Amino acid sequence: MKLQKHSFIILMTTLLFTLISTLFLPVSASAQEIDKTYIIGTDITFAPFEYKDAEGDYKGIDVDLLDAIAKDQGFNYELRPLGFSAALQALETNQVDGMIAGMSITPERQESFDFSEPYFESGVVMAVSKSNDDITSYEDLEGKTVAIKVGTTGAAFAQSIQEEYGFEVNTFEDSANMYEDVQTGNSDAAFEDYPVMAYAIQSGLELKIPTDPEPGDNYGFAVNKEQNAELLEMFNNGLINIRANGTYDDIINSYLGDTTQKETANLGFFGLIQQNGGELLKGLGRTLLLTITAFVIATILGVIFGLFSATPNRALNWIATIYVDILRGIPLIVLAFFIYFSIPQFLSIQIPAYIAGVITLSLNTTAYIAELVRGGIQAVDPGQLEASRSLGLTYNTSMRKVVLPQAVKIMIPSFINQFVITLKDTSILSVIGIVELTQTGKIIIARTYSSGNMWLIVGLMYIIIITILTKFSNYLERRLSND
Repeated sequence: MKLQKHSFIILMTTLLFTLISTLFLPVSASAQEIDKTYIIGTDITFAPFEYKDAEGDYKGIDVDLLDAIAKDQGFNYELRPLGFSAALQALETNQVDGMIAGMSITPERQESFDFSEPYFESGVVMAVSKSNDDITSYEDLEGKTVAIKVGTTGAAFAQSIQEEYGFEVNTFEDSANMYEDVQTGNSDAAFEDYPVMAYAIQSGLELKIPTDPEPGDNYGFAVNKEQNAELLEMFNNGLINIRANGTYDDIINSYLGDTTQKETANLGFFGLIQQNGGELLKGLGRTLLLTITAFVIATILGVIFGLFSATPNRALNWIATIYVDILRGIPLIVLAFFIYFSIPQFLSIQIPAYIAGVITLSLNTTAYIAELVRGGIQAVDPGQLEASRSLGLTYNTSMRKVVLPQAVKIMIPSFINQFVITLKDTSILSVIGIVELTQTGKIIIARTYSSGNMWLIVGLMYIIIITILTKFSNYLERRLSND
């Protein structure tokens, strides 16, 4: 009996040790590689290399090549469309594991990133408005304005010849707005990678190419310097295999082989709404969710800091003053970049774009709500507090029972106005890749090249929501003033 009991104890101990080892000890490298999902950053407005189609799926040469290589090599990935410059910063700060976005392999970039073998050879080309017959060479650019997209080879080439040919430069974050600037006449020409510009013109863009392409650069898949070597190796091996089995040629030809003009541009105002209404409503929903989440957090913190400002305690006054001065003094876009890129780099962590957006809006809005609370409290006649104190009530009880109920009535309309401001501020967060309403508009423009009508639609959606909130604020103000 004792022997059986001893054996049972040994068996249970062995099973327990095995369970603990399974749960807590490091797994083998091969198991880690199988389970790991790589985060890949990309652009969103660089057709035909990456763009979002009418069904809401990301398409393009880069996307299809990455998908084919991942299937060939058996690794998982999650595509994170951020925009070119934001994706570059995300890669540098390890927010993503790799980047594929029509990225030219240059000596400067090779100092910061490791590149795959080239997967596409491109060239820079100049484009002008279809009706412009005055610019036929670089010499004709003297005294003119040229549009470029930040961080691209086209931008680097334009800047390299700017002094020689004497033109000014307008800089844009995405290709679609750069093209629109030329079409509207604000800029006289644009420099872009040849296949991208050719695809855009083929899709109905009212531009033309008056010059031959410059010698091309090579596009490569990038990882951060001396990191994710296994991902880079898998990309190179997969690229060799899909070139050998014909998949690579099929992908390239599916985007660049058809020279007939596509019916994707100039859908018109109502055509854009009909085709993209669902996508725009989703973007609006994300905007509202982001605003409400951030505003709830900011209200809680703002009330606390506002009370700090109104208390007789000088230490709490200083804490509130320092917070408000710092957060109101930092531009929202700088704060967004700092939280999404700098903090992860300093602390070696990853922050999802949505969380970074909520933190950014919350911190910024808290500072303004704190001032609203302080102003609301100060707007109440000081005699109210003095009278309640003279009746024997404590300071806290006087504030809670007498001052704050009156201050809240004063603050409510201002709170709604601040909510409207926060709603509009969400558009700035598109720079870190949050697909809210403004970013949704950019994505649709990249596919349709209809920026004029699309920005009109997006603007009207903001106006409708903000008008409703403003009318509600006015109604509350009238209601409270009659009480």
